Amino acid sequence: MAIPLIKPAHIRLGVFLYDLSMVSLAWLGGFWLRFNLEEIPPHYLNFAVFSLPLVLVVQGLVFWYFGLYRGVWRFASLPDLIRIFRAVVLGLGLSALAIFFWNRMELTPRSVFPLYGLLLLGSTSGSRLAYRLLKDYNTGWEGSQRVLIVGAGKTGEMLVRDLLRDRNRAYRPVAFVDDDPAKFRREIHGVGVRGGILDIPAVARKMSVDLILIALATATAKEMRQVVDHCEKAGIPFRTLPRIQDLASGSVTLAELRAVSIEDLLGREPVKLDWEGIQQWLAGKRVLITGGGGSIGGELCRQVASQGPEELILLDASEYNLYETENRLAKSHPGLKLTALLGDVSDWKAVEHVMTTRRPDIVFHAAAYKHVPILESQVREAVKNNVLGTWNVARAADRAGVSVFVLISTDKAVNPANVMGASKRVAEIFCQNFSRLSKTKFVTVRFGNVLGSSGSVVPLFKKQIAAGGPVTVTHPDITRYFMTIPEACQLILQAAFLGRGGEIFVLDMGDPIKISYLAEQMIRLSGKTPGEDVEIIFTGLRPGEKLFEELFHESEPLTKTGHNKIFLARVREMEWESLMETMARMEQGVEAFDTPALRAVMEMLVPENRFDGKGGRDSAG
Repeated sequence: MAIPLIKPAHIRLGVFLYDLSMVSLAWLGGFWLRFNLEEIPPHYLNFAVFSLPLVLVVQGLVFWYFGLYRGVWRFASLPDLIRIFRAVVLGLGLSALAIFFWNRMELTPRSVFPLYGLLLLGSTSGSRLAYRLLKDYNTGWEGSQRVLIVGAGKTGEMLVRDLLRDRNRAYRPVAFVDDDPAKFRREIHGVGVRGGILDIPAVARKMSVDLILIALATATAKEMRQVVDHCEKAGIPFRTLPRIQDLASGSVTLAELRAVSIEDLLGREPVKLDWEGIQQWLAGKRVLITGGGGSIGGELCRQVASQGPEELILLDASEYNLYETENRLAKSHPGLKLTALLGDVSDWKAVEHVMTTRRPDIVFHAAAYKHVPILESQVREAVKNNVLGTWNVARAADRAGVSVFVLISTDKAVNPANVMGASKRVAEIFCQNFSRLSKTKFVTVRFGNVLGSSGSVVPLFKKQIAAGGPVTVTHPDITRYFMTIPEACQLILQAAFLGRGGEIFVLDMGDPIKISYLAEQMIRLSGKTPGEDVEIIFTGLRPGEKLFEELFHESEPLTKTGHNKIFLARVREMEWESLMETMARMEQGVEAFDTPALRAVMEMLVPENRFDGKGGRDSAG
């Protein structure tokens, strides 16, 4: 026969009756202690018993008023103890006041009240804590995984508390490690700190750990790399909590545990922006984003949409990308006036029509071809889209009276070793020089690779690892700068806000990362071993590929701006008439499919180029 479940109301009534019994014992116990644990004089004892109903009513009402029966003993914590303390003190005071008005405390020694309060506080709070400790440490751990927690700070403490409260008992915390010497040999919720980060493998073996949980919400990417390295040496699975900028609340839950991602190892410090200034700049404005369906363009759309623009206009040549971005924005910002337009930036008529009909105040030009090896053999398309497309959007913005035009550029435009970089450099040159003649402020923002963007190495490596390998890296020494897409877009907004026209803003990309290291870490994070489970092979530099990228030219010395992650590169001016003649020659070369002429023009405009059509010439220099 099934055992009927006990209803919560019955449990609350039982706890209430228990507390009333403690009130009785504490009240009578106070008299007993007052008389040194000896026989209580009969007249005092009679009054103690006679006044007990009054004390029970007063104290019971106060307990109920303070909500002592809304909580659960299993999760009793410091706020519950504070609530009990207040209820006991108030109940004691009201009981004393009632007895005073009754008989001026004629048969109640004054010392009975503090003794009663101490006994009642100890019995009510002590029972709750004892019950929680019993549940936390002595029951239900059969079959649970033994867990080592990295980080004995606030996040680690909240995580342990969450693990101990988990009804499923899936994870049992057995030890902490932390590099703070002050925490060594200390205990948090009964779990000891057994060593530092370097001791992870030894502690894991000694404590028979099944799983490592990383609770370092404020850790830098460098610190995360060190922790992950020691976790890998322990040979035990590991998980992490989100970084502090990703946590939506001050609490930690088991649901937030996740696998360590490559962004954790390559990410940087949270970017601090002047969001108030950026919002005032974008609020109520009509904003056009070309390439709005791409990786950078799509994230720019999301961030701009949250700043309250009057209208957000997307222009993209990809029907699918445009559809996806429009759907996401419509769901996340239902009140936003959103216009999604199919169009090619190299189509002058289409671009001019968008500018004259939508009349944007601010333009972010993110539309570009960016795949280096493909563009090496597609010079015409690179020039048509990246150069003439920028020319079209910039001229149309000038005619429409756009306030600010932001060109999204790349580190590959510096000493370009490929057609893609050279085409972006030409686009930079045009915008810098056009800004001197136009009422529109033309601002260029230059940065390196972004993690997870379409066509980047991270999605490629994920596919190769999922297929069992091999993972292909072009050269063992090749390095690249990396940042996350949200960080890149945040800094683009900040740089655009700082711009006064004609500048090249260079984003601080941190330290370059070896692509071979990136491949090794991604393999390890997938639970496999490089060279054993998944092979890494080096295929040689591809057409147009450099061993390392640069963020500024030697003739563009960087100066600081009002933001520590954004630098200003000195602009190289060019005679306007000569530039316009060159642009016209490029237009003619595109129309005639004259690849040699287009290469010659780009080499003339970008004399520092190092591309030769074979790829990688002087790439180590």
